[in-house]
Amino acid sequence: MSTISLNKLPTGQKGRVLHLKSDDTSRRRLLDLGIVVGTEIESLYKSPSGNPVAYFIRGAVIALREDVSDGILVSVS
Repeated sequence: MSTISLNKLPTGQKGRVLHLKSDDTSRRRLLDLGIVVGTEIESLYKSPSGNPVAYFIRGAVIALREDVSDGILVSVS
């Protein structure tokens, strides 16, 4: 099992949230979106420019910018 930033997760692969390293405002937004420790996230597709990336999180598709997803550490098996 390896630990990477969410923005490094290859398209089509799943990871499980280990840690959020963001400030209070960004952290609150991520928690409101259901991105908490233990949540499974799948990288679905990248925009043509590569930013943002769409992720499947708790039954919803959510697009996150690279600067936000860089602060989410996930484990990949």
